[in-house]
Amino acid sequence: MTTLTAAPVTPHTAVLTSGKLPKWAPWALLGGSFAISAAVFAVAAAGADLADFNIAGAAIVGILLYMVIITVISSIVESRRKAVDRLMTALVATAFLIALLPLISLLWTVVVNGIGRFDAEFFSNSMRNVIGDGGGIVHAIWGTVLITLTATIISVPIGLMTSIYLVEYGRGTLAKGITFFVDVMTGIPSIVAGLFIYAVFAVVIGPGISMGFMGALALAVLMTPVVVRGSEELLKIVPNELREASYALGVPKWLTILKVVLPTSIAGITTSIMLAISRVIGETAPLLLTAGFTQSLNTNIFDGQMMTLPVFAYNQYMNQGTNPDASVARAWAAALTLILIVMVLNLLARLIAKLFAPKMSGR
Repeated sequence: MTTLTAAPVTPHTAVLTSGKLPKWAPWALLGGSFAISAAVFAVAAAGADLADFNIAGAAIVGILLYMVIITVISSIVESRRKAVDRLMTALVATAFLIALLPLISLLWTVVVNGIGRFDAEFFSNSMRNVIGDGGGIVHAIWGTVLITLTATIISVPIGLMTSIYLVEYGRGTLAKGITFFVDVMTGIPSIVAGLFIYAVFAVVIGPGISMGFMGALALAVLMTPVVVRGSEELLKIVPNELREASYALGVPKWLTILKVVLPTSIAGITTSIMLAISRVIGETAPLLLTAGFTQSLNTNIFDGQMMTLPVFAYNQYMNQGTNPDASVARAWAAALTLILIVMVLNLLARLIAKLFAPKMSGR
């Protein structure tokens, strides 16, 4: 009598027969698709120079080939619904990578072109009496920090109190009017803010005046609506149960806002403030009109013109002087410095939000 024995089932066989692709399968298919596409383009470019190999075309064809293969194999092994799910996942991931490519290209270009001037001289000297090589951006860094800090001190209290009024107190025509004008201010061009501040000081003090405080006011005009809209949305998502519990204990409304509402949303408010700072720290047009530009260090925002990093980069690129290569290198290095400052401010904001966020104790 013959005994029939079943064939041993390996883990890979078990996964395939269970109607599910192994976890490594999509990655293997993706790598195989890119390999096939690269081979095809390499054969097509075999008669030409190797430098003519079309990397972008090979990547696009590889992605399209992967979508076709993963959809067909998934529909056979798994199901039609799972195949469509994997296809849409591939489309979303591809869209994300396409959106990420300009940012990566921008950062890479700035780093490659700006890292060459990252030396002690660049961060310790100004451009006073510098015509060709050398010079630095210490005056532009001080101007950017002081003007942006002053604009933040002006705009954050105004924007935060406006958002508190709109969420906690505002009702009727006045609240609608404030919301409308905030929305209008959000979309105004930055040059208009600079012209507005310049016109006001020209009427009050006289034409032709430029100083750092005027630039700070121009940036504050641009920052305030961003702070208002961001803080307003964050205050709205604070649960009403927290307010009602505070009122039930007899706590007045102003103290409830101060001790309950604001601490609950402090992390998001900090993020909105950082978004507002990032929105204005790279502005050039309003600062050209209001703060002007100088080659010397000036730390008094109420007296004399001040240089900022965006204006410095613009000025170095447009007025290249006797050594164009040195001026362009300084412009790229200033742009890289500005990106690093924004990155540090964002990390600092995350740290502050983490320290001051309400602590949730688990049971």
